[in-house]
Amino acid sequence: MSKLAFIFPGQGSQTVGMGKEFFDNYAIAKKMFKEADDALGYSIMDMCFNGPAEDLKLTANTQPAILTISVIAAAILKEHGIIPEITGGHSLGEYSALVVAGAMKFSDAVYLVNRRGTYMQEAVPVGEGGMAAVIGLDRDKIIAVCDQVTKNTSLVQAVNFNCPGQVVIAGTTAGVNTAVEKLKQTGAKKCVNLPVSAPFHSKLMEPAAKKLAVELDKIMIKDAQIPVVTNVTGKALIKADDIKESLIKQAASPVKWEDCIQTMQKAGIQTFVEAGPGKVLCGFNRRIDKTITSLNVENMDSLQKTLDYLQEVR
Repeated sequence: MSKLAFIFPGQGSQTVGMGKEFFDNYAIAKKMFKEADDALGYSIMDMCFNGPAEDLKLTANTQPAILTISVIAAAILKEHGIIPEITGGHSLGEYSALVVAGAMKFSDAVYLVNRRGTYMQEAVPVGEGGMAAVIGLDRDKIIAVCDQVTKNTSLVQAVNFNCPGQVVIAGTTAGVNTAVEKLKQTGAKKCVNLPVSAPFHSKLMEPAAKKLAVELDKIMIKDAQIPVVTNVTGKALIKADDIKESLIKQAASPVKWEDCIQTMQKAGIQTFVEAGPGKVLCGFNRRIDKTITSLNVENMDSLQKTLDYLQEVR
């Protein structure tokens, strides 16, 4: 069997009803939903299954909800004997990766990402910051335009290097709007303003990173049992101190996702399983390298398809 990685989605993949099929079919899902509810002091399970969507969309709820579904999906795969050799996650997904790699307790991660979501939302008042996806323009040109706008207008920077031809920018509302116009003039095929409530992963998130550092001091982070590829550098980490330092920086640093996937490929990974809601990362993978195999596990149907494929190639 080819070498296997688990990858975990970030914010934006949530849907009402997610995780219900796992709950109905697996005892491990029931156990972990209860653990998540206990860690939060309210029922994230009820919110995942029943919504309302407006509540599930709130950053402080979205983050623990997606993490819970993602880690449950990985636990179910493990019950079927599917174990990754390396792991990584996009933004919030990095916490899921750390739990699965044994570096962090599930209940601690659920609590942490709830706090992370709250602190990120508090860092910039609603309406004063934004994000936009830039399609079809080289990353160096995007960085140059953002640097120019930051110098002349207001802060904006490239924050998500997702795949060739898709980079997300974030910053003040004025900075993002000005950059979008200039990027179109520079040759971007399309710029799409994202329906998010804060400029995630920009320097404006530094207050959130400082508060998160205080929370991280309260929990135990251990050496990972398998390598975790981190967003800040795109490199694989094992040591607890390195992981903690990277997590503190992560909230206010760009997500180098394309680099993360390339690092895993260099480690010999040919098959990627996206564990958690949606197939966003599978889509990025197709843009990064069409030759790699991308599977996903978000419900019983996708689980069965993934298990069937992996059993065939063993």
